[in-house]
Amino acid sequence: MGYYVNVSKDVNIYVEDLNPEGQKAILFLHGWPGSHKLFEYQFNKLPQLGFRCIGIDTRGFGDSSKPFFGYDYNTLADDVRCVVEALGLRDFTLAGHSTGGAIAVKYMGRHRGYGVSRLVLIAAAAPSLIRRPNFPYGIDKEKVLQMIEDTYNDRPMMLRNFGDNFFYRHISQPFSDWFFQLGLQAAGWATASIAKTWINEVLFSETESIHVPTLIMHGIHDRIVPFNIAEVQHRLIANSVLVPFEFSGHGVFYDQKDEFNEVLAKFVANKL
Repeated sequence: MGYYVNVSKDVNIYVEDLNPEGQKAILFLHGWPGSHKLFEYQFNKLPQLGFRCIGIDTRGFGDSSKPFFGYDYNTLADDVRCVVEALGLRDFTLAGHSTGGAIAVKYMGRHRGYGVSRLVLIAAAAPSLIRRPNFPYGIDKEKVLQMIEDTYNDRPMMLRNFGDNFFYRHISQPFSDWFFQLGLQAAGWATASIAKTWINEVLFSETESIHVPTLIMHGIHDRIVPFNIAEVQHRLIANSVLVPFEFSGHGVFYDQKDEFNEVLAKFVANKL
């Protein structure tokens, strides 16, 4: 079931809500530059197991409104809070992939984990995606700057190149084309603005402040958010477990979808 939640003047966030009668809810935050549809292979399975699966499209992406401003982590976390309140969510699992993971971390800090009982970080771009003087992990700032320039000059080519690095296992050409189309649904200005946020913001204090049980899932062959960032998250979050996926890249939720769904289901059910 899909509907919209108004989060501010003229900004509506698209929400896909599957099995709303499910006893345990999982709120999924997608990564850049996709939409909630990236979790199709979780939404196919997890509701069958009794879970309520909620996917939202970040502003600027998918079917949500595409304003020119509002792509800082504070605003994006506030959008999530509006959805949580509109749906009356309590005692739910917050699961974020890549940039969605960074937004989840910001939500935990800025909103003190409002309503969240468990957290799942999936190839999350936190506490920083780029290397910094005090953070020798992640990718070079110059790589992000090039992606921003390519977004402004030839966004379809940038998206195609990005998709070529996303998965570790072989994907079919139709699947590659589908993934490419998800990126095209976003606004160009939103695509570039999120990349600028990677450069401008860090989430060290927010990551350290997380105290709910946290599952960290990360592909060891990730070329977008290197695996060593997951190891940093594990060190910073006291009550966390790190599950490496040996045959996955950045798209761990598809590269090893069966194993991914099994681990996620066990964690949400408090059996991991």
